[in-house]
Amino acid sequence: METEKQARSQADFRQRTFSFALRILRLVEALPDCGVCRTLGNQLLRSGTSIGANARAAKRGRSRAEFIAKMGIVEEEADETLYWLELLVAAGKITPKKVEAMIKEANEILAITVATIKTARQPKRATA
Repeated sequence: METEKQARSQADFRQRTFSFALRILRLVEALPDCGVCRTLGNQLLRSGTSIGANARAAKRGRSRAEFIAKMGIVEEEADETLYWLELLVAAGKITPKKVEAMIKEANEILAITVATIKTARQPKRATA
């Protein structure tokens, strides 16, 4: 049975991933108009918006295994998003300052996701 604290935490995570997707969308729209930016921007847009979509799908998982699998996708997409952000900075297409908060948020989402997967993999405790 889900506690009130768990429900709040899940709602917070859902809102964070949704807000993060919006920030990714706005960043991609603001990238310079060049071929490299279009290509990297499309990759960033796919991975950055996939985080929230897969987290949402995980919540609706029919089993623990399905939940863990979907959250594994969230983990992969968050890590990939970090890669594209870092690559855009390294290529000089955006400044580190412009994406500093987004990188921090992506790292936090990644950490929450890893912890969630770790917890979900633990055997269920018998309730008294």
